[in-house]
Parts: sequence; structure tokens; C-alpha cells
Amino acid sequence: GLPTMEERPSGGIKPHLDKLTLGITRILETSPGVAEVTIVEKEPAERHSIISWEQKNSCILPEDLKNFYLMTDGFQMTWSVKTDDAPMPLGSMVINSISKLCRLGGSSMYTLPNAPSLADLEDDTDEEDKPEKPHFDSRSLIFELDPCNGNGKVCLVYKHTKPVVSPDTEIWFLDRALYWHFLTKTFTAYYRLLITHLGLPQWQYAFTSYGVSPQAKTKTPCKCLVVF
Repeated sequence: GLPTMEERPSGGIKPHLDKLTLGITRILETSPGVAEVTIVEKEPAERHSIISWEQKNSCILPEDLKNFYLMTDGFQMTWSVKTDDAPMPLGSMVINSISKLCRLGGSSMYTLPNAPSLADLEDDTDEEDKPEKPHFDSRSLIFELDPCNGNGKVCLVYKHTKPVVSPDTEIWFLDRALYWHFLTKTFTAYYRLLITHLGLPQWQYAFTSYGVSPQAKTKTPCKCLVVF
């Protein structure tokens, strides 16, 4: 069962954080090749900040993401691997706070006059048997959940905004070449993926047709981790 409030799991992590990380903290802390497992403790989001986000963006947050924010206003956990010199940062798990859950595609990507907006760069071909892709124009509302250290963006997507925004959302990965890749139907399912992939560099690319880059793979010392 879950630890009571008095108990502290090994490593001194607080029980609600242990629950939040699905126990992954202890697995990492007891892995011989891992160093410096750090989790940033965040306060719960205020209910009024969620309401004002919804009003400002004219859409309702999915229930699972709303409940997540009411528990912790965003998420940040990192870990390093031991090397001969100094620990090397490797895993990074991030969910933006509600104040950083910002809309994509609304403004020009570049601040030059007449610069292309994301909507101008849109690839409008939908593949057969694949879910319809998000759109950068007013057909979809797209919000950034995780900036992926510059390797793309994980987005909360409202795909149907006409005549009103449908509350159905999906989680998609936008790669650096601005191609969309479907990840999960719900935030909860995405969060589980994030944790089980340990926030390894570019893990989202495993869900693309081209897979994780060889460079990202070679950064991961297999001997230090055998999880799930």
C-alpha cells in the first residue's frame, strides 16, 4: 500500500511526491549507475488560476490535467548518470506549470514583418488510418506541455474548435521539423509514458516513424538502468 504520512520512503522523498512519480524515484535512487535524482517540489495550482486560464483561452482543461494541477503546479524531475569525471545530466521530466501552458501558433514564429506563421508552414496531408493531425490555424487550439529541451514540443491539443471548442483533447508531439506525431488520448496516459521512459533524451521520438536518434541512444548507458 501507499506509505502513510509519517513514513518516508528511502531517500526521504515525501509520500505524495512518491505517489506522483509512481515510485520511479526509488527505482532510480537504487540503480547503481544513477546519481543526483532531483525532484522540484511545487505547490498545488490555485483553483482560480485554472479558471482564469480556461476563461482566457476559451476552453476547459481536461479533468485529469486539472486534477494534476490541483495536486502540483507542474512537474520537474531530473537525474544524472555517474561517469569517471562528474555526474552527467541525462533524464529530464517536465510538465509546464499552468502559467507556462501557453498557446502555440497564435503569433508569428519570428518577429519579422510578414514572416511565416506556423499556419503558413502547415503540412495539410493527413495519412490514412492515422488520427487527424492538429492544425496551427483556428481549427485547433494547441498548448505547450513540455518544451523537451529544444528537441520538439509535447502539446495538449483541442482539435475541434468550431462552432465551440470541444472538450476532447489529445497529446501530440511536434518535432523540430514541425511534423506532428500522435502520443496519447489522455494526459494521464502521457504522464505514465513520461515516467516509464524516465525522461530520457528525445524519448518522444520513439513514437515517430524515424525513431530515437543514434546520438540520443549512445548517451544512455544501458548498464545503469533496467526498468520495467
